[in-house]
Amino acid sequence: MALSDLFARLRKDEDGADADAGASDSPVQPTKALARFLAGLGARQQPVLLDLGPVVGSNVTFFGEEVGCKILVEDLSKDIDRHVTQAKVEELQAFFDKRFPQESETIDGILCWDLFDYLERPAAERLARQLTRVLRPDGVLLAFFSTADPRSAIRPTYTRHVVIDRAHLQYRPYQAARAKQRPLLNRDIQRLFEPLRITENFLLKTNLREVLFRKPATAAVAPSAAPPAER
Repeated sequence: MALSDLFARLRKDEDGADADAGASDSPVQPTKALARFLAGLGARQQPVLLDLGPVVGSNVTFFGEEVGCKILVEDLSKDIDRHVTQAKVEELQAFFDKRFPQESETIDGILCWDLFDYLERPAAERLARQLTRVLRPDGVLLAFFSTADPRSAIRPTYTRHVVIDRAHLQYRPYQAARAKQRPLLNRDIQRLFEPLRITENFLLKTNLREVLFRKPATAAVAPSAAPPAER
C-alpha cells in the first residue's frame, strides 16, 4: 500500500485497534536498533520503506519526517490469520512466494517487527527469501525475535509497534488467531536471512532480540562470518 493510500485507512484501522488494545495502558520499551535502522535508511536519497505491520498513523508521520521516505505497508498478520481460520497454514509457504508485487532490489528498508515469531521454519524461509529479493544492495532490514517460551502467553496476540522516538517503542497488543511459535536461536536467525549480514544484534532485558541486517552491496557474497557479539 503506497503512502497516498494510507491516510484513508488510518482512522478506521487505528480506532478499532486502540479500542481493543487499551493503547493508553500499553508499555513503552527501549529500542537500541531503531536508531541504527534510521541511520541506514537516511543514507539513501528518497528511500522506500516496506512495513510488514499494520497501519500506524503516527509511524507514517515519524518516518516521513525523520528520513523523508515513501512508505509501503503490507500487513502480513491479516494474511496469517486468514490462513489459520481457513485451516490452510501449510499453504503460507507458497503464498509468500507470490505475496510481494515489488520488483527485485527496489526497497531500501524493511520493518519486519516480530512477524517471524508467528511462523514455522518453512514459511519463515520463504518469506525471508522474498524480503531479501526486494531489498536493494546496502539496504537494511530490522526484525525482532522473542526469546521467551511462547507457552507462557495467556492468549495469542500480535503487537502493534508504535514509534515514540528513536529510542522508544510502545507495544500495543491486539488479538491474533495464531500463537507465537518456538523461538529461533541466534544461529538460526543468521542462516534464515542469508546472504544478508547481521550488523547489530541486541538482546534486551524484555526477552526480545533486535537484529539489524544489511544486504551486501556487491553481487558476490562471501561466506557468512560469525554474528557480532550481543550487546
